[in-house]
Amino acid sequence: MKIIHDKISTAELKEMAQTMFGNLVKAVVDIKLEKMAVDAELHSDEEAALLENGSRQEDLWGINIYPEIDRNAPDFIEFDSIINLRPRQNNRCRGVEDPETRKKITALIDKLIP
Repeated sequence: MKIIHDKISTAELKEMAQTMFGNLVKAVVDIKLEKMAVDAELHSDEEAALLENGSRQEDLWGINIYPEIDRNAPDFIEFDSIINLRPRQNNRCRGVEDPETRKKITALIDKLIP
């Protein structure tokens, strides 16, 4: 597992995908501190690592990144993780229901994966 504060290349993500799941990299993003954890078997492991490093639960969202897909394609990021189930934040599914939160996640991914 790796915590990204600055940038990570698509090539590095492709390597991670091949060693773990083949076509995707699980990631948890912190939309407030603008960092993400990648390359773990479970989103919950990445979530725990970020919580240990100063993140707050309400700022963390689980996604999947498909580095083989064109960076600008809508399927490059998949908003799907069990950690996203948060009725107290009005998110009642594995996706990310709030459009503003989705925009923040996408903007952070654009910053961290140029």
